[in-house]
Amino acid sequence: LLPAIFFLKSRADCDHALDLCADIPTLDEDRKARRSQRIQELVSQSPHIAGHRQLWHLEHLAVGSHHSGQLPAWKLVLETLMTEGLLDAVFATSTVAAGVNFPARTIVLLNSDRFNGRDFLPLSPTEFHQMTGRAGRRGMDHIGFAVTVPGKFMDIRRIAKLMTSPPSDVSSQIKINFSMALNLLLSNTPDQIEDLLKKSFATYLIVTARKKRGVRKFFRDEHKQLWRDFLHHLNFLKDTGYVTEQGMLTADGKWASQLRVDQPIMIAQGFRLGIFPESDPALLAAIIASFVNERESDDGIEKVFKPKRLLTTFCKVKTSLEPFAERMEDQGFEVRPLFLRPAATLYAWASGQSWEKVLSVAKMEEGDLAMLILRTADNLRHVRTLTRVFPEAAKTSARSIELIMRYPVVIEHGV
Repeated sequence: LLPAIFFLKSRADCDHALDLCADIPTLDEDRKARRSQRIQELVSQSPHIAGHRQLWHLEHLAVGSHHSGQLPAWKLVLETLMTEGLLDAVFATSTVAAGVNFPARTIVLLNSDRFNGRDFLPLSPTEFHQMTGRAGRRGMDHIGFAVTVPGKFMDIRRIAKLMTSPPSDVSSQIKINFSMALNLLLSNTPDQIEDLLKKSFATYLIVTARKKRGVRKFFRDEHKQLWRDFLHHLNFLKDTGYVTEQGMLTADGKWASQLRVDQPIMIAQGFRLGIFPESDPALLAAIIASFVNERESDDGIEKVFKPKRLLTTFCKVKTSLEPFAERMEDQGFEVRPLFLRPAATLYAWASGQSWEKVLSVAKMEEGDLAMLILRTADNLRHVRTLTRVFPEAAKTSARSIELIMRYPVVIEHGV
């Protein structure tokens, strides 16, 4: 039934599963030799992973761990070896079910739920079909196998029911935020925006659901929740000078609409107040990273990684934005706190520190650090578009991107 993908509950479970395979004997020495040679070729193109702690398992046991805590280069090595038929098993979280082409004869389920980043929720029919759809290699297998393993995280009755369930209904992911509000106002009046919301997919789903329940009424107000949410954002933008009383973008609103970033209105306010380090690429990357960060953090960082220059700038930004953040919170908007650790992490990386040193500052897994850097770079790309109003910051952000987008975050020459 090999090769197989084992879907496990957490990253730690995936990594621990490798050690459970330690006593598996090597049955095909020729295949092991081909695998070792291929790994050497791949590692020579990505030398950072030559010391990866799971390389021995990959080479000698033909098993690997694949999850978002791993570097892109490592995951690509696993995907390459699996595609070439050189691995027997991959232990993965359910995120691998979507978007990665892993050819396997069998998938093994040990859980009937999955973690969505906040909670463990029962598998939906669509998620179940995505996972089981990985079983059976095109052009190689006549049939694919899905194996369920009973245990404390497995509801066998639910799995049996999912096997014959139709795919889940498509749900709307529309969510009004400041970036969306600014961009809608860029080319629409508030009245036109209300009309757009009436025609949205979210409104269509509400109407359809009510029709299925036999609710007899005129379907005129289904968009009202979206519209109220939009008005909530609109009124705040008016109060803070990004939109006129007539519902048109002000000069500030127009350039702020280009900031399609994690916290656009907070970053826009920072530029308005002139508190960002517009001429220092490492510092700019550091400050933007603190807005990108979504995880709680302690700021107990070694002194060598929080130079006075960084501390002074970070404290200035945080203190200057506090009144605006309180104003947002008073109006019911979520404001993420700014932490020093992600700023110190990106400052160290942009200043040329080694990957290992930066990991010690970040205190996170390699894949998470890579994601923090990639998202910071994406935010900086939007700052780079502000050439007319903030030419120096736009120029500096381009240099910031060059400093942080390097190996092993970016895979050099491919694998």
